Amino acid sequence: MSDQQASLGEQALNKVAEVGIASQLRAVDDLEVNIKTDPFKLLGGEVEAVTVEGEGLVMQKELRVERMEIETGPIAINPLAAAFGKIELTRPTEAVARIDLTEEDINRSFNSEFIRGRMQGIRAEVDGQPQTVDVRSVDFRLPGDGRVAMRSQVFVHQSGQVQQVCFTAVLRRSNDGTRILFEQVRYEGAGLSEALTEALVAKASDLATLSNFELDGMSLRLSELQVQPGRLALVTELYAVKFPEERRFD
Repeated sequence: MSDQQASLGEQALNKVAEVGIASQLRAVDDLEVNIKTDPFKLLGGEVEAVTVEGEGLVMQKELRVERMEIETGPIAINPLAAAFGKIELTRPTEAVARIDLTEEDINRSFNSEFIRGRMQGIRAEVDGQPQTVDVRSVDFRLPGDGRVAMRSQVFVHQSGQVQQVCFTAVLRRSNDGTRILFEQVRYEGAGLSEALTEALVAKASDLATLSNFELDGMSLRLSELQVQPGRLALVTELYAVKFPEERRFD
């Protein structure tokens, strides 16, 4: 196989990979896949490395990612399937993925139809009386010092009033790396606000799972969480049993 043929082979695999990943997303500003191969290793079903770089990725659940980078070592593929334009893993692959989010990304997610729909009917007990609230809007900030600030407008069913719930917290990865936890919570206000804040923190922790960033056939485990002013970076371990295939949303 000539170098030119190998180059054409790489380009074909790159395109297949880009189409497969892009079809898993709601939208993407820019996506580039670089598959590095050696002609003889490729014939034996081995790819030396794969890098994926994407910007402005909107995931299935309306979560926008400013930037995502994935880097693998050698991976094993079916050479016959590759010849027919398909990337088929013959054994699971491990990689490192970095995901960068901005305040704007996170605010967009919290105020999306998907997330806000799961922040309705939140129950809390205030002065021995049950209260039920719907979150109307969320303002999420990353002010620095490793903390986050969240201000929410909530509708209280029992009173028919809209009230404000505010808190700051420190983000931490869960022990199993599957979610982001809100800890060292500092409440602003008292009474109804404090009781509802506790319920909102629990709900936010439930929603902050790594599965929201996963593509089909891939799972993520958080290894490092970097909280910076205005930005949030997730360094994760990626485990893939198959490569994302082209599919269409309804």
